[in-house]
Amino acid sequence: MIKFGYDSNSSLITILFFILLLPILASSACTCEKQRNDQNKSKEVLRYKLVAIVSVLVSGALGVCLPFLVKNISSILHPDKDFYLLIKAFAAGVILATGFVHVLPDAHESLTSPCLSKNPWGRFPFTGFVAMVSAIGTLMMEAIATGYHKRSELRKSQPVDGDEESDHGAHHAGHVHGSALVLEPSNSSELIRHRIISQVLELGIVVHSVIIGISLGACQSPHTIKPLVAALSFHQFFEGMGLGGCIYQAKFKHKTMATMVLFFSLTTPAGIAVGIAISNTYTKSSPTALIVQGLLLSASAGILIYMALVDLLAADFINNAKMLGNPKLQLGANFTLLLGACFMSLMAKWGES
Repeated sequence: MIKFGYDSNSSLITILFFILLLPILASSACTCEKQRNDQNKSKEVLRYKLVAIVSVLVSGALGVCLPFLVKNISSILHPDKDFYLLIKAFAAGVILATGFVHVLPDAHESLTSPCLSKNPWGRFPFTGFVAMVSAIGTLMMEAIATGYHKRSELRKSQPVDGDEESDHGAHHAGHVHGSALVLEPSNSSELIRHRIISQVLELGIVVHSVIIGISLGACQSPHTIKPLVAALSFHQFFEGMGLGGCIYQAKFKHKTMATMVLFFSLTTPAGIAVGIAISNTYTKSSPTALIVQGLLLSASAGILIYMALVDLLAADFINNAKMLGNPKLQLGANFTLLLGACFMSLMAKWGES
């Protein structure tokens, strides 16, 4: 009897012990399972990010190099041909939609976040204000630089006063020569303007590219990254094509062109790599990150919108004699402009899904 009682008590204690231990065992099993799931998820996310680096690098490099490659591949795609004006209008539509649909809303979202204090961020439309100041600053810088170079070239090309002993024919020849000199600085100032346009446009694109690269690199959701990889690749290709056309028109030295092409191509992949490196410490919702990101994006939006409307579209749609004298070309350019803007707007919707 004693033995039976002892065995019953021991069995009861053992059962109670396992009952008490069961939650701990279950918790351990869940923790291990959760750790395995987290590890698998991290590997999947990293794999998508590495794919994004390669895809964005290739698409951006191909887009920005396309204007330099096609002149040796096909005469119809040469930047001096009519068809290239259609491509350029498409690229300008992409850049314009990037500023209005991609960058500006992201900037507004950052600067109106509930994580920021209402004073001053909730009491003043900083997004539009910074974009406006950025656009005005771009205009001023471009006008001042172009004016300075034009005046400098005009001073250099002033004809020397005719020799008093020269006859009328000599004076007439000097007059013709002087007129030719006046035309030369006009072409030179136009070249300077193209160089300023390409450099400022690259600045606006690079600021935006760094931020979206870091955001993608720091993202931990594969469902968010997957659509972004495709959207960002298309985005970089067409944005690069617009920038590449401007760089081509600027006729930089080969070393400068290579530097600008390389800088654009590597900016977003480098941003993704930085985002991967800081993904464990980067807090997208921190006030400092929101303010810096919002202000930079607002400035970038102002630059992109100004450059697309004034330097890319107005230059071809209003000031280009070839465009104005060809109604079919005008119609085609308007269509490709709307196509590029609509296409990039759909990319924004795709990136949200």
